[in-house]
Amino acid sequence: MEEQYIVSARKYRPMTFDSVVGQRALTTTLKNAILSGRLAHAYLFCGPRGVGKTTCARIFAKTINCEHLTPEGDPCGECESCKAFDEGRSLCIHELDAASNNSVDDIRELIEQVRIPPQSGKYKVFIIDEVHMLSQQAFNAFLKTLEEPPRYVVFILATTEKHKILPTILSRCQVYDFARITVQSIVDHLKYVAEKEGYTAEEDALGLIAQKADGGMRDALSLFDQIVSFTQGNVTYEATVANLNMVDVEYYFRLTDSLLEKNIESSLLLLDEVLQKGFDGGNFINGYASHLRNLLVARDARTLPLLELSENLRKRCHEQALRCRPQFIFRALRLANDCDQAYRTSRNKRLQVELCLIEMAQESDEDGDGAGLGPAKILKPIFSNGAASGNQPTPAPKKPQAQAQKPEPRVVATAKTPEGTPAKTPEKEKKPKLGKIDLNAISIGVKKPLSQNPSPETEGISKPNGEVALEQQESQTQVTKPSGVGVHDDEEKNQKPLSEDELRIAWQHFANSLPEKEKATAERMRAVTPHVIGDNKFRVTVGNPFVQKALNMMRNDILIFIDTELNREDVEMDIEVENIENAVLTFSKPELFNQMLKDFSSFDKLHEFFGLELN
Repeated sequence: MEEQYIVSARKYRPMTFDSVVGQRALTTTLKNAILSGRLAHAYLFCGPRGVGKTTCARIFAKTINCEHLTPEGDPCGECESCKAFDEGRSLCIHELDAASNNSVDDIRELIEQVRIPPQSGKYKVFIIDEVHMLSQQAFNAFLKTLEEPPRYVVFILATTEKHKILPTILSRCQVYDFARITVQSIVDHLKYVAEKEGYTAEEDALGLIAQKADGGMRDALSLFDQIVSFTQGNVTYEATVANLNMVDVEYYFRLTDSLLEKNIESSLLLLDEVLQKGFDGGNFINGYASHLRNLLVARDARTLPLLELSENLRKRCHEQALRCRPQFIFRALRLANDCDQAYRTSRNKRLQVELCLIEMAQESDEDGDGAGLGPAKILKPIFSNGAASGNQPTPAPKKPQAQAQKPEPRVVATAKTPEGTPAKTPEKEKKPKLGKIDLNAISIGVKKPLSQNPSPETEGISKPNGEVALEQQESQTQVTKPSGVGVHDDEEKNQKPLSEDELRIAWQHFANSLPEKEKATAERMRAVTPHVIGDNKFRVTVGNPFVQKALNMMRNDILIFIDTELNREDVEMDIEVENIENAVLTFSKPELFNQMLKDFSSFDKLHEFFGLELN
């Protein structure tokens, strides 16, 4: 009669603590507790699926009831208790699946069984799997029995979701957290199973199975059985990739080589090949991000053990990582992450991935402004050869708009115009470059002269011959400039009427540029709106004299800023206070404090009595 087939996950389930894979610390602790007789009445085993929680619970139950333990603390397998356990007829071990038996009645039935002492063996063990599925009422009914069970009872609770367990349950149990099994441990165990079964298996193929299992030995053994059926016992890397529907890591190595060579055509064709095989573009870009992370780790030989890959793949990653600059890997990782976030909401998903690959290829260039972690913002021509390029020179990058609009500083002499008025010069440009100059003779540092006519006191004052000659020479040079330069250029600027939209934007820009200490003035400027009342003049209507005073103090700075923003030199400002009866006065904290002191005598007395100060 043909022997019945048993899946590897059941056939090779560990029977002793030493055969449990990847949980050495926990199994050693449990074995030492048994040898020393320090058994708790309740245990809670937590961890991901397929890492050995239920298996360890069964081994623990079998071991504490064994009549002849080995010196190492393992069950003998020969006594009646061990044989009954192996044959599934032991009356000392009870398993309850809380996922389907989660009501109060099920717990009450369990409590009734707790009261019956074991017929054989020393302990009666209750293993409750998926305990987090119990209802709130079932947990409450179980609390008292879990806290003070009979001396012959041991509870072992197992769960994959520890956070769903009530704190009152956790406080009554010894908690053991099971870790995910490493890729190398899974590979070693699969090698053992393949050797026992007489299969041939490539290490790279077993590595893929271990990665797909995500730390669960049960999942790894199930995938192994599936691929063995597909390959008839000859587990190869190619067959494993095809059966598990995974993107071959060879694509990632090829893509990286293409990007390093800035070969965009090859990169796009490789993406098309992957998509033609039915793979999702989002999974492909996520897989490539993992490959980039592996390259980053593989650059240093000391961090190679961090790669959960086979020895062959580790070596290949190390060799390729040495050919990649860290900047390229950083930027490519960031681009892959951005692509992953945009991929979910993008309508043209393929285009999203293609743009990401194009940017990655251009990020591999060693020159340009993209040095560092951030991606470069200027894309270069995609195709270097063929009709697409047209052998056209690459246009020079344009200057930022903010720099293009900023006027170049001009040197303007302070000579008198034919009408006899001093030339208007911005404050920052009016720095005397000669010796001492009579300030009464020349208007320096004033944005808007109080009078356009020179005073009779200063008209007749003579200057040194050298200074007069220099001024005459500069004046002649300025007048004889060709059209479009110097004075004529300024005249053309001022011919354009003042635009109200541009004025309001410049007004807000000045308010935003004020420092933190001028926060109150900035808020007041944002609250008012300037209005054009002439070709070169605007008016601001404020709510009270305090604001008028503050703006008057900053008049020069405001006008210089607006002149620079609008590329003018003739803007004038008028500040008026609206009707005080209809205005709503706004005060800063110091102004409000002083106003209250002035208006309310009682507040003044309170201020003096308590010594109040403004905070």
